[in-house]
Amino acid sequence: LALLKVIATAVVGAVDARDSYTHAHSHNVADLAGYMARAMGLPDDEINEIALAALLHDIGKIGVSDAVLKKPGALDRDQWLEMQTHCEIGHRILNAIPGAERIREMVYAHHERPDGKGYPRGLSIEDIPIGARIICVADAFDSMTANRVYRAAMEPQDALREITRLRGEQFDAAAVDA
Repeated sequence: LALLKVIATAVVGAVDARDSYTHAHSHNVADLAGYMARAMGLPDDEINEIALAALLHDIGKIGVSDAVLKKPGALDRDQWLEMQTHCEIGHRILNAIPGAERIREMVYAHHERPDGKGYPRGLSIEDIPIGARIICVADAFDSMTANRVYRAAMEPQDALREITRLRGEQFDAAAVDA
């Protein structure tokens, strides 16, 4: 896990070189996911794995075109489909690292939803690793509370209200509660 953390830091730096937003976002999501996992009473080794997967959750964006990654507005259908490939690209990148199987699966599944309407595989709650469910909530919260070129940041309490509204559909209930 220690070597993987060193590799993760280097890779997150490479992704950051393409998209300066990703660096702070990845670290924020890792911190929040670790906090949530601890609040859920998960064991320390699992908390560390979840935080590491959260740090790496957007690693696949290194394979997404600049036109899509840096677009200052809403993505069209084809661009959105390209953006969705970042989960699979991240999974393939991490596939080369022995011992990273659980982390790789969390990265692959972090946009899956309890109601089965997520991507890339349309998994439902029982098939989504708990770490991916936690990362999904942490990712959404950080994204909602950060300024974007195309919209202002939401206040944290408004983001929490929105996440709570989608509890059990888009977001895992236990992760939302944490």
